[in-house]
Amino acid sequence: MRIYATSVPVDDQAKALAFYTDVLGFELKNDIPVGEYRWLTVTGKGEPNGTELLLEPSAHPAVGPFREALVADGIPYTSFQVDDLDAEFERLSGLGVCFVQDPMDAGDVRIAVLDDTCGNLIQLMQLKLTDGA
Repeated sequence: MRIYATSVPVDDQAKALAFYTDVLGFELKNDIPVGEYRWLTVTGKGEPNGTELLLEPSAHPAVGPFREALVADGIPYTSFQVDDLDAEFERLSGLGVCFVQDPMDAGDVRIAVLDDTCGNLIQLMQLKLTDGA
């Protein structure tokens, strides 16, 4: 068993697609109309068969209070791995991305947290190299 798709709720699918592709660097996988919304997925750059991230409409009434509580407590909705956190922080900051947590060490990882402009906090993480790795 493996993860095929996961999702992140977004307030505006078009805005989310632009942010997740043009800014974060994901690649569009599916854009299929489904009623008033779209089955809109992205994958990691150069990973067309990788795990899909569904940019899920946040219309369900439970989504708003849940996300508001996470943001109020500074809890990221999900986490994306990067190879070089400091380089991504500099690149994304240069593109105007708002970070609510600058890069910091946290055990065996380095993390930073950004605002995805679509209602979520997203954590970026980099695995630290350890002896024997």
